[in-house]
Amino acid sequence: MKEPDKFVDRIAHDVIGAAIEVHRTLGPGFLESVYEEALCIELQLRRLSFARQLCISVDYKGHPVGEGRLDVLVENCVIVELKAVEELAPIHTAQVISYLKATGYPLALLVNFNVPVLKNGIRRIVSS
Repeated sequence: MKEPDKFVDRIAHDVIGAAIEVHRTLGPGFLESVYEEALCIELQLRRLSFARQLCISVDYKGHPVGEGRLDVLVENCVIVELKAVEELAPIHTAQVISYLKATGYPLALLVNFNVPVLKNGIRRIVSS
């Protein structure tokens, strides 16, 4: 597992700051779509480029077999998967690892907004 470079780490740090601001303002209890909308506004305010609900191809031995959808891709290098659940489950981590494998991006942030303190709801997952 190779650690992401300084640029990717800085973007991740900026995304975490944006997510903390959203959580501080809205708190827990809303649907994922509300947090996604608010996070994208916060990313715009911070002048970060992003794509929402980005379709990705899933290939098997060189053949397309389906597609996935990234909640948010920031600066074309950090995947942000948003949740608003009681607690993160292993399937959420597996989903993000699959997205990293399918895309080749170096880093993902799994963010669960349904927590009292957001730092307890963030998982940083590095591509292996």
